[in-house]
Amino acid sequence: MLKPFSRFGATVFVWLAFCSSFVAAHDLPTRTTMNAFVKVEPHQAHVVVRVPLDLLRGAGLPVNGSQYDLVAAAAMMQHDVQVLAGGLPVWENGVRLAPSSATGRLSLPSDRSFEQYDSAAQIADRPTDPSIAIYYLQGFLDAHFIYPISSPRSVFKIQTLVAADLGEATRLTVRYLPLDGSSLAMMIIGGSGPVALNPAWYQAAGSFVVLGVEHILSGLDHLLFLFCLIIPIRRLRTLIAVVTAFTLAHSVTLIGSAYHMAPRGAWFPPFVETAIACSIVYMALENIVGADLRRRWMITGLFGLVHGFGFSYALAQQLQFAGSHLLVSLFSFNVGIEIGQLLVLALMLPALAWFRRVVPERMGVIVLSAIVAHTGWHWMIDRWEALRQAPWPRLDAASLVTLGRWAAALLLALAAARWLARWVERKFPPRTVSPQTQVKQPTPLAP
Repeated sequence: MLKPFSRFGATVFVWLAFCSSFVAAHDLPTRTTMNAFVKVEPHQAHVVVRVPLDLLRGAGLPVNGSQYDLVAAAAMMQHDVQVLAGGLPVWENGVRLAPSSATGRLSLPSDRSFEQYDSAAQIADRPTDPSIAIYYLQGFLDAHFIYPISSPRSVFKIQTLVAADLGEATRLTVRYLPLDGSSLAMMIIGGSGPVALNPAWYQAAGSFVVLGVEHILSGLDHLLFLFCLIIPIRRLRTLIAVVTAFTLAHSVTLIGSAYHMAPRGAWFPPFVETAIACSIVYMALENIVGADLRRRWMITGLFGLVHGFGFSYALAQQLQFAGSHLLVSLFSFNVGIEIGQLLVLALMLPALAWFRRVVPERMGVIVLSAIVAHTGWHWMIDRWEALRQAPWPRLDAASLVTLGRWAAALLLALAAARWLARWVERKFPPRTVSPQTQVKQPTPLAP
């Protein structure tokens, strides 16, 4: 008779063996990226798409041995193309379009017609060749849909519902070709909602404001840095100077990164993440030993440049949806970040005010800063390990040019900040008590 532990081990082994056989019988697709062109003409829009048969799990096409029966599959092609049209819905100004024409074919894995729109759109002119051999779950299903439209200047949206059970594992690469001749490429993740191919400026602005708010509220390291900044601050003037310096600094590097001026390479993202953790630790230690709040805005500005690179990583994958409104989207993302910061400050400041009533001020600063330093230290160690494994860049001519540009930008930013600080001091000098309003102390009587 098996002992309890032996019976448990045997049960686990049988369960794992069953799960392994189940997974082997239902392998997930290995090719999950679809390619599409969307071309707008004066009265119609063309959607040409290529979908791996592996992603469609064969689309129910007849198989003869290990190959598709292309003669029998030709009779089922129209049905599969109509099903595919339902999985790639298209909207014009919020109204879902119905295709007036839909054609399809099967293509070999070696077919390269989707490198350009003109060759990809020749599906009706080049139907499936029944003499070729396409093996099961190999090759592609190509389809060409034509949609009547009311205006080429409408806002068009597209969504992918193909293999919706796989969620974010699927990708739809879209190359948008509007009537004006400009082009735009974007990658749509499965499970997302309809994506505007040519959003209006206000649509792009609204979506990027929301994105900025979501990013700052979900960025724990940015929030911890912001909290560490304001722990010892009691004066509103100092608070405004610090928050403004942080905003201006991260805006500089955020915009520079959006225009591809940031350093490139696998080493840079972990470097930025490590530097952000270091900024948290430094600010916490400065609070503990005693910070010079009159100069805090300068240190905040320097670290804000680093945090701007961190913001840019969240923005990099989303700028493809800005359309032709890059500057509007960048500004809106910044507005969203500031809205998120104000929301966080609206919660942090009353909480700190209450904490100061409960705990002596100096002790409270030390305790809170020590907690922040402990968290930031662990982040710094973990991120340093990731940075050590990244390949470091070579100091070639391109790297030196990039470094020189950012060094010049840093010097200009420091000079501008210094000038602004002096202007504020001259324009709004600190209040002093005039001799006329001073309370005279009684002269002690001579003995």
